[in-house]
Formats: sequence, structure tokens, C-alpha cells
Amino acid sequence: MPKTQACMMLITFLPYTFSLMASFPDDKLGILSFCVCAIIIGLIQAIIVIYGFHQPYLLNAHICASNDRTSYKYQILKVTLQAPGMFLIAAIMSFIYCPVAYAVLALVIFLPYITQGTQWCGNKIKGQKEIQRVSFYTFHPNEPLSKERIEAFSDGVFAIVATLLILDICEDNVPEPKEVAVKFHGKLFEALIEYGPEFLAYFGSFVTVGLLWFVHHSLFLYITKSTRLMGLLNTVSLAFIGGLPLAFQLTHEFAAKSHNEIEAIQISCVIIFLASLFQFAIWVAALHNEKENLHHHIHYGGKEHAFMFAKLSLYPSVAFITFCLTYILSRFSTEIFHLMQIIVPFAFVLLRIIVRIALVILTWLFSRLKPRTSVLNEEEESVISGNET
Repeated sequence: MPKTQACMMLITFLPYTFSLMASFPDDKLGILSFCVCAIIIGLIQAIIVIYGFHQPYLLNAHICASNDRTSYKYQILKVTLQAPGMFLIAAIMSFIYCPVAYAVLALVIFLPYITQGTQWCGNKIKGQKEIQRVSFYTFHPNEPLSKERIEAFSDGVFAIVATLLILDICEDNVPEPKEVAVKFHGKLFEALIEYGPEFLAYFGSFVTVGLLWFVHHSLFLYITKSTRLMGLLNTVSLAFIGGLPLAFQLTHEFAAKSHNEIEAIQISCVIIFLASLFQFAIWVAALHNEKENLHHHIHYGGKEHAFMFAKLSLYPSVAFITFCLTYILSRFSTEIFHLMQIIVPFAFVLLRIIVRIALVILTWLFSRLKPRTSVLNEEEESVISGNET
């Protein structure tokens, strides 16, 4: 437990080191502070792994039941210590040339996938079959990943984003008592009316966060087994969801009908589009192996699949249409954006009814077309048989 607490303490310090690197990119102190923290975190994780293998009851059930625990141990230690080794190289390079140190830091993210891709290409060239000795820490896209950890991390990010929106509205949109007394003759309600656009932007942004969380919850309710690829797509989606407080600030920061306001609305549309698009990508990744990844009552082409497809495609479609309309009808971009924020919640409420009506219409159309097709086939067969006789 103390090791885990030390690790968490250093992880919470990492955003400060990011700020140092962003503010002073040419100063080696920012890179060094980040690298030192990351190296210590990696070493603590390695100690936890070693301790875990000395206490087998702490291990994953699959590893615990395996006869080759040593392979698992060295594989996990290899992956755990790979990043600290790269961070050590980056720290040394910061004394020589800072841009190279930043390049090494960027390489840490992609190194496992580059290594795996190189090994795969090498095996293909040599004609050897890929031998996978362990099923964990392989960085394979279909490697199992804890569904509970993904959900817990996602809920935490959504909670932080919602909190930031609340803090923004509380910090910047409370009028000063002196201003209310002088400018509005002591009438607080009239003073708050002046902040109307800010409150509208806040509620719209909060509803967007809430609905994206609702879609995420529905998505992982259907998913029974998550993979590393789903975790990666989920992380990218959360990265864009983390930009929603920025979108909220941008949509009420600039003067009405200005060029900057239109660009701010377009940026908000792009953030919402990409956040929801990567949620859709998680569903596509789950469908790739639906028998293992999805609940048994979900199947491709079924009613629940159609409903989930509509739910996941609603926000990307509306955000894309809104983005396009801001170019065509730039004078009404603000009204269009707020109309989108109002329409989407009602669309979610009525979505199941809309999907059912659409399925009934499609079924009816196909049933009308099918007899016609069968009649044409019968006529063709009769003509062919007549020619043969």
C-alpha cells in the first residue's frame, strides 16, 4: 500500500512537470523533473510486480494457474522497465540537446507498437509463425484489458470535466455587489440576465457531457470483454471530452456575430464530433469479435444493435451538420449551435421510438421489394426453360 501511495503521489505531480515543460521548453529542468518522476514511478511498479510474484495469491487467476509464471514475470518486468529506460535516455539528452529529448519522450508512446510491428514484419519475411508465450503485456490490439478499470477511469474523467464546467460558471459569472448596486440599481435578477449567454453555454456544455457519459455507459453495458484497442480508443475519446471546458469558455468569450465567435463554435463542433466518433469506433472494434466482446442478446443486424448504432451516430452526425451549417449560414451560427444543443437531448429521449419506426418502414419497403424480385426471377426462369425446350 505505501508503494502504491508513493506512485499515485508522483503521478499527481506529473501535470506540474508538464506545465514546466510547456512554459519553459528550452530549459532542461522541466524535462528532468518529468523524467525523474516517471523513472521513480516505473521502478516502484517493478517492485510491486516482483512483490506480487512472491505472493501468488495477489496475481491474476490466469497467471496464477499457469505453469510458466517466470515468463509472465520477465515479460511484465520488461514492459514495466522499458519506459523508465527511455526516460533515462531523455534525461541524459536534455543536457545535450532538448529537442532530441522531446523526441525520445514521444517515442516512449509508440515504441511498443513499433517493436511489435518490426517483429511481425521480420516473422513474415523469414516465414516464421509468431509464437506468443504469454497472453498479457504483449501490446496486441486484441489483448484483454480490464473493463472495470476502463469504466472507473472514464467516470473519473467525466466527473472532472463536469466539475471544471461548474467551477468556470461560478468563478466568472457572479456579479460584484458594487456593480449590482450602481449599474443595476440593486436588482440582482437584471444583473444575471446580462450573463444569459454564459448560462446558456454552460447548460449546453453540461448536457453534452452528460449525454456523452450516458452513451459511454450504454456502450460498456453491452460490452462484456474489453481489449487494448478499445482502451486506446476510449482514451482518445476522453482526451477530446476533456476539451469541452475549453469549448465552453470559447463559445461565450468573444463578441457576438464576430469571426472569432464563429471559429469558437466550429472548434466546439470538432471537439464534440471527435469525442463521439471515437466512442463509435469502440463499438466497431467490439463488433469485430462480437461473440466474445458483446452481450449474448446483441447481434449484428438486431434491434438492439440498430438502437445502439443510432445512439452512437447521433452526436457525430449532428456535430458534423452543425459545423457545415456554420460555414453556409455564418450569420446564424450561434443560433444553429444552441439549437443543436437543445435538439439532441430530445432526440435521445425519442430515439428508441424513431429507430422502431425506421425499422418498421425499412421492413415494409423490403417486403414490398421482395415479392417483385421473386416474380422477376420466376419470369426469367420460365423464359430460360422455354428457350431450352
